[in-house]
Amino acid sequence: MRPRAKYAVIYQHRNEYPVSVMCRFFQVSRSGYYDFVHRLGRPEKDAALAEIITEQRERSFRTYGYRRMWLVLKKRGIHRNPKTILRIMEKYGLLAEIRRRRKWYQMGQQVHRYKNLLNREFHADRPNSKWVTDISYIHTKQGVLYLSMIRDLYDNSIVAYKTGTEQTVNLVLDTIRLAMRKEKKRVAAELQLHSDQGFQYTSPAYFNLTKSYGITPSMSRRGNCYDNAMAENFFSILKTECIYRHKPASFCEANEMIDRYINFYNYERIQLKTGVAPLTLRHST
Repeated sequence: MRPRAKYAVIYQHRNEYPVSVMCRFFQVSRSGYYDFVHRLGRPEKDAALAEIITEQRERSFRTYGYRRMWLVLKKRGIHRNPKTILRIMEKYGLLAEIRRRRKWYQMGQQVHRYKNLLNREFHADRPNSKWVTDISYIHTKQGVLYLSMIRDLYDNSIVAYKTGTEQTVNLVLDTIRLAMRKEKKRVAAELQLHSDQGFQYTSPAYFNLTKSYGITPSMSRRGNCYDNAMAENFFSILKTECIYRHKPASFCEANEMIDRYINFYNYERIQLKTGVAPLTLRHST
């Protein structure tokens, strides 16, 4: 527990127990406690700037880290050290909510790596010929829910998705199995499945399952998120239009929100490029 939190507890119970006794119990100084009390009636020095950062954070869909936030503030004539911006964002819980890059670990001969066959060619001439897949984090008050999905580059529809409370290889494998059950009769002779270099996609189990289905794996280059931009793009849409606006309290609520939104996305949400919903395009071919 931070000293500030300890001081708050002491202040709350100051009429029940001697302050000196509570300070010894919490191992904090009395001078520090009285300084905390003295500042209670004054606004925090960072509060005004934190409010501005909060506003800009929402405008960026909570994607800006401290470096981009520093540039935004600088354009508004607010000049602060970047490290000051980082400190305030950490203090008020205003850090970016986008995923951090995964570290890639070489695990000897057990790790399977694949060529970048997709090579940012995000257009597909027919359904079920180019799929992209990834896992993202859905934050709830109950904890983190992991969402694995497969997106078809032909119409940008979500072919299959699975959620779980653990980020496991099986979560990815179950997503592939579901996709193949749904699209088995319509899968192209040469189906590419593109992913990043997460441990699930380099595992022997992933290698064996894709081979059994006749799927050709494709993989992003190390540390290059743009190679799998179409997977990241869907997660950005989902979080911006659904998750961030309603902030699920539990895994159950998050699952219900994801189910409703993906159904809306596939069947109703108009794409500006085509003028129709994803599955409308698919069913018209």
